[in-house]
Amino acid sequence: MGTWAVDAFGNDFAQDWAEDLHETTNMDAIENTLETALSDVGAELEAPLAAEALAAIEVLARLHGKGGERTEDSASVDEWVDARKVAAEAKAKGPVKARADLLAKAQQALARIVSEQSELRQLWEESEHYAEWRATVDDLAARLA
Repeated sequence: MGTWAVDAFGNDFAQDWAEDLHETTNMDAIENTLETALSDVGAELEAPLAAEALAAIEVLARLHGKGGERTEDSASVDEWVDARKVAAEAKAKGPVKARADLLAKAQQALARIVSEQSELRQLWEESEHYAEWRATVDDLAARLA
């Protein structure tokens, strides 16, 4: 995996996922990604799936006004989120409420991503940047709470 930052969008898997997100106009991509990360609970969560799930969770947080820092790496996602928020708020004539089911899945996926069964966690533990990565994941979890 090409990784250049500890945030959710600083890797090739997240960037590829973000490109695919632009082909959708609803929450299907986010929901499908979270469900994939939560499937096969007894098996190891592969790094690509965990990285995509982190990106999906960050998008969910951004949709609900609790997004992380806007960066060059997040620009594509931020554009998608901004367009969805404007459309949803116009349709609802006000702020859009969070889908409780997706927020619950996001919290479950985060727990799996930082678990011992997560390949992504294992890869970060082998690096000198594990503490920074873990802090970004913990921050994301706090923003969803």
